[in-house]
Amino acid sequence: MMQRLLLLCIGLLINSGAHAHKPSDSYLGFKVAGTVVNGQWDIALRDLDFAIGLDADGDANITWGEVRAKHNDISAYAFSRLALSIAGQSCPLQATEHLIDDHTDGAYAVLRFRAECAQTIDTLSVRYALLFDVDPQHKGLLRLDYEGTTRSGVFTPATSAQEFTMGSVSRFGQFVDYFREGVWHIWIGFDHILFLLALLLPAVVFRWQKAWHGVDGLKPAFYNVLKIVTAFTVAHSITLSLATLEVITLPSRWVESVIAASVVLAALNNIVPIFRERRWAMAFAFGLVHGFGFASVLSDLGLPNDALVLALIGFNIGVEAGQLVIVAGFLPLAYLLRKTNFYRGMILSGGSIVIAALAAVWLMERVFDMKLLPF
Repeated sequence: MMQRLLLLCIGLLINSGAHAHKPSDSYLGFKVAGTVVNGQWDIALRDLDFAIGLDADGDANITWGEVRAKHNDISAYAFSRLALSIAGQSCPLQATEHLIDDHTDGAYAVLRFRAECAQTIDTLSVRYALLFDVDPQHKGLLRLDYEGTTRSGVFTPATSAQEFTMGSVSRFGQFVDYFREGVWHIWIGFDHILFLLALLLPAVVFRWQKAWHGVDGLKPAFYNVLKIVTAFTVAHSITLSLATLEVITLPSRWVESVIAASVVLAALNNIVPIFRERRWAMAFAFGLVHGFGFASVLSDLGLPNDALVLALIGFNIGVEAGQLVIVAGFLPLAYLLRKTNFYRGMILSGGSIVIAALAAVWLMERVFDMKLLPF
């Protein structure tokens, strides 16, 4: 059954032409000089079509003519959800150019703009609210360039207002920025979290006579967790580094779809065990693919040319720290409940079925490029 499901997933990926989608992101770029901010904002056409309607003839094919007819609407919609200011004084935004560009997950409208502030920019306040009213998982990824240094930021509904102080950024400051983004990404990366949880759920039990039984001591549970976490960490660290350094690149659409498939298979393995005590091998194999997913996020954040390795290390350590927090919350609770029917029936078996079903929907979304869930 597992082998058939794996073949089905691979077949879907091949036959789909890799028409999967990444989570909804937009890409902001600021170049700050004196009193001026020159900006570029890449927003997915599919998101704009959902928000303001671009496909005028409803043929599911957005043409350049349809986008051009909506230039004013795109500017008005975008600028109503982005505000720049210094010391409480607004820096008005003015569109300077509209373009189209292809990203790995589809076509994007490119809105170039200029903001003129009343005085020299020392601290820039940014308020971002694009799509938050219709998609709470949407993120705005900012790259800010100032006098040869690069800063990054991620806007979410919880971090919609941020301030950026100009001036040289210390190496430690850059490390902290990317460490924080690594932690944040693993915490909001539901597919990564569910993959890890699906592998960890059986860590406090063992299989005997076709039934799950709680382990007798903490030591075997701890080693089970350690093997899985170590394998996952080593694997995704390898591919995160290779992809970030552009040694190996894969289409993000393919990567996101395989990540969803990995969650399905990890959860189903708890219902029909195939890997049994070799879940660490599963963690390693699919961890390689998850690493490419992490690299995609890091690339989207914008890497500083003068501190590429530092950013990579900071982001990776942040991912590991976020992962360890999840494990630290899971293991004590699972260990306490391991010999109860509630854990073996409701949490292990029932939870795995829920995870598999949820991930199957993600897989369908990513393979067939459609939106079924709000996250």
